[in-house]
Amino acid sequence: MLVIHGGAGTINRKNMTEEREREYRAALEQALRTGQAVLAKGGSSLDAVEATVRFMEDSPLFNAGKGAVFTHEGKNELDAAIMEGATRKAGSVAGVTIIKNPITAARAVMEKSKHVMMAGRGAELFATKMGLDIVDPSYFWTERRWKALQEELLKEQQPQASLAVEDENRFGTVGAVALDKSGNLAAATSTGGTTNKQYGRIGDSPIIGAGTFADNESCAVSATGAGEFFIRWSVAHEISALMRYKGLSVQQAADQVVNKILKAVPGAEGGVIALDAKGNFAMPFNSEGMYRGWIGADGVPHVDIYRD
Repeated sequence: MLVIHGGAGTINRKNMTEEREREYRAALEQALRTGQAVLAKGGSSLDAVEATVRFMEDSPLFNAGKGAVFTHEGKNELDAAIMEGATRKAGSVAGVTIIKNPITAARAVMEKSKHVMMAGRGAELFATKMGLDIVDPSYFWTERRWKALQEELLKEQQPQASLAVEDENRFGTVGAVALDKSGNLAAATSTGGTTNKQYGRIGDSPIIGAGTFADNESCAVSATGAGEFFIRWSVAHEISALMRYKGLSVQQAADQVVNKILKAVPGAEGGVIALDAKGNFAMPFNSEGMYRGWIGADGVPHVDIYRD
């Protein structure tokens, strides 16, 4: 089983052209097929989530890798994390600007260093040393994300102006959770953060237990949304803890955190994908929409975007 998300926020039909919706649905389906192909050949859940997230990082549609949003200074600063459920090994990178696929760098931190998280210049030096794909920062520039930054900057100068920058263009994350034939879970998350973010801001995506978590005894989780709240409420680990200590199902635990705990907090908008070791999964969100999908052993991809 493989479950994915491509970000949550103000995503509704009235703001979506038919052409753009087709592009998103096609990209989500291809991401699912990419990961499922790994699982179908007996590959590990870790390989599957990495391959899936790499595909989404390479797409300009999503706020990760190629499609990352811009910081206040006009840069693209990327975060990613990966974790496997059998041993709770994990790796992450934060604030990187030249690594083409941050999720692969996160896996390298997990497997080829004694650390869990590396940030900024140090993470970039490590990735370079490991022979990962390094690109000029201009690789991440897209007109759509640059325009979103300019709109945010204009709002700062004219706070009374009626400029509605859609959450979809300001926030967003990609993520995948998978269960392989050996019964092992894995989770991966990657993001460009938030448009106009300040001073080296890091969100929940690269923080184990906040935006990313995997444990065979409970579930694998990848989150998307207002990262500061997901950090403060340890969202991914909270779902796991509710399953382990209260005996809740993955659906019950994910709903409890997203639609009760977070929903009661002003501004704590977003969603998660969560998958247990029996193949049961949940995709709750408290925003207007969330790019999401799943694919099982039959190889048929299922994708959705809106609340209804």
